[in-house]
Amino acid sequence: MIDFLNNLNIEEQTIQSIQNALEEGKYTSKELVMYYLYRIAQFDQSGPNINSILEINPSAIFIAEGLDNERKPKGSRGPFHGIPILLKDNIETSDNMHTSAGTLSLENHIGKNDAFLVKKLREAGAVILGKTNMTELANGMSLDMWAGYSARGGLVLNPYGPGEFFIGGSSSGSAAAVAANFAVASIGTETDASILSPAVQNSVVGIKPTVGLISRSGIIPFTYSQDTAGPIARTVTDAAILLGLMTGVDELDPATNKSEGNALEDYTTYLDAYGLKGARIGIFQHIPDDYFMPGEYNEQLFNEAIQTIREAGGIIIEDIDIPSFNREWKRGVSVYEMRHSLGNFLHQLPSHLPVHTFGELIEFNKQNSDRALKYGQNMLEYRNSFPNTLRSPEYLMAKLEDLYYSQNEGIDFALKKYNLDAILFPAYAGSTISAKAGYPSIALPAGYMENGRPFGITFAGTAFSEGLLIKLGYCYEQATKHRKKPELLNEH
Repeated sequence: MIDFLNNLNIEEQTIQSIQNALEEGKYTSKELVMYYLYRIAQFDQSGPNINSILEINPSAIFIAEGLDNERKPKGSRGPFHGIPILLKDNIETSDNMHTSAGTLSLENHIGKNDAFLVKKLREAGAVILGKTNMTELANGMSLDMWAGYSARGGLVLNPYGPGEFFIGGSSSGSAAAVAANFAVASIGTETDASILSPAVQNSVVGIKPTVGLISRSGIIPFTYSQDTAGPIARTVTDAAILLGLMTGVDELDPATNKSEGNALEDYTTYLDAYGLKGARIGIFQHIPDDYFMPGEYNEQLFNEAIQTIREAGGIIIEDIDIPSFNREWKRGVSVYEMRHSLGNFLHQLPSHLPVHTFGELIEFNKQNSDRALKYGQNMLEYRNSFPNTLRSPEYLMAKLEDLYYSQNEGIDFALKKYNLDAILFPAYAGSTISAKAGYPSIALPAGYMENGRPFGITFAGTAFSEGLLIKLGYCYEQATKHRKKPELLNEH
């Protein structure tokens, strides 16, 4: 069996190459699922112990067999027919898997319905392989909690340097699993840097879409203003395919109404190998010295990325100004909205679960402190003191200021002033201003430091500019071919 699975040689394969192999009968979707389960068994809880997978779907093989059976008389549903995918643990599924956002209190929670995006993926023929570990409550538990840690799942490690390199958060498991070839792709979620940061740290592609392009219904909420799901993959092409599969207006998420006429079901039309030619790219470099953690930023690799863009025909506008970038952003939106949104979510949970209010969540953690409070819960306790009405002047002013300064005096200001197509940031430095604006970004591998640590760049743009960002990102990817799989996982 082991020889058979090793001989499938599926590591680093793309959606299209796998789909071609499925069509040609080289292997089946069932065997594909078996291969990824084998890799997870080898490397996630043993070997290097990446710890990226929180739960496996017990029906995955049955689902794959059904899709194999369907393919014979009916043909393929499309590019994702029979392809295994992983979901972050805050995305609900109506199957035998739990959805806990990494908490012990919700470890027995099973969703009543599939999240909207999960329905779309199933319709496209995806095999939901499992749930990935994440920073507990999307880093809303404690200021002291290490990124990638959850009480339910423990700490996710970076496959390029387990125990050595920062993993990024909070979609840490989703990025690490894709980097380690535990699935073709995954879905993460972002409030601020939660897709972009782990994508950069794990040398994968992450797209943080415009808020409203993908429905948030069926996802454990943290903010109303900034939350969004997005694809994580090993190539821009795969991320583009996955993005288009999840779009659509959802009556349960008002933010999706503005996507009508702006969303596409196929973003692969933007995969242009010459996409940077003539594109005006603004380089933002006014980043405080203490913005990054030690070892995250590499000036040489960032300069090399800029030079690559120039050689690909991009017009570089050096040292652009974004007036609001270094302003002291208020925390009112995330503090008040998490108190309200997560509180409402808990209130609607089935009666058999142990928590239904913020207060009960805090008390449950105290009663199970040996397992639940390794890093404390100071942020939960802080938020519990806030009202859940969203009428506070402090909240309202923070929300208005976030929008104005991130859009009018932020991203849109810079794009207009310098006549730009996009803004280039080192690593995930543009995550906060893009998150507050609700605007899209794409994170891309941009090489490796001398110690093997991945480095990345981010293109950011205005609302619903995903197609343009994919175009720019694809050209950069094809010009560099930076990504390489973690050496730690080469041996079988």
